[in-house]
Amino acid sequence: MRVAILQFPGSNCDWDSEHAIRDVLGVSAHRVWHKARLPSETEAVIVPGGFSFGDYLRCGAIARFSPIMHDLKEFAERGGQVLGICNGFQILCESGLLPGALIRNDCLDFRCLNQNLTVENSNERFNQNTLGGSLVLPIAHGEGNFRADESVLSSLEENQQVLIRYDGNPNGSVNAIAGIRNSAGNVYGMMPHPERAVCSHHPCLDGLPVLKAFLEPLLGSIPVEVNSG
Repeated sequence: MRVAILQFPGSNCDWDSEHAIRDVLGVSAHRVWHKARLPSETEAVIVPGGFSFGDYLRCGAIARFSPIMHDLKEFAERGGQVLGICNGFQILCESGLLPGALIRNDCLDFRCLNQNLTVENSNERFNQNTLGGSLVLPIAHGEGNFRADESVLSSLEENQQVLIRYDGNPNGSVNAIAGIRNSAGNVYGMMPHPERAVCSHHPCLDGLPVLKAFLEPLLGSIPVEVNSG
């Protein structure tokens, strides 16, 4: 199995993501430059965090035009598994692969902290039985304030497309939304960083069940340590 980790100018969590998938979970993963083609053997894609193209214009607004995004859209349309983390979430929203948008934190500060999160019962993989009732994951963003118009927001809530919510909303996101999925259930996005919570020297290991849940359709059954929260 191969996991492609997209790499844009300004990406800074691509190596972290590769380490978490390859070295911690033991899954074949490699970084792919944004001007390259998505390898044909790719079975899952991670769009990592960072500051693609220096966050000029809007976060993710330039990255959406990178050549590899054409392949990514086709991959997603075929049902391929995609996870966008932080800036990756912003890129997925800007490219139309996920609804809504991420704007400047309402506090106008860059928020960098270990954030408590509530797990929603979204689908058979992302729910309280598989992930536990709560998680603690690092956040590090200046534009994590999730926005959507009323019709989109109602659809997200009614279709159980919200994955996780903030406890004590750190950025003003509507309905405290920290992560969502598309209606088909193959494209995911979240502002918290699961790849920064997978090793003993990290704040916790709560990122492991999140990454395992994302990879589960490709790997079959992976034992997931549930955090009872």
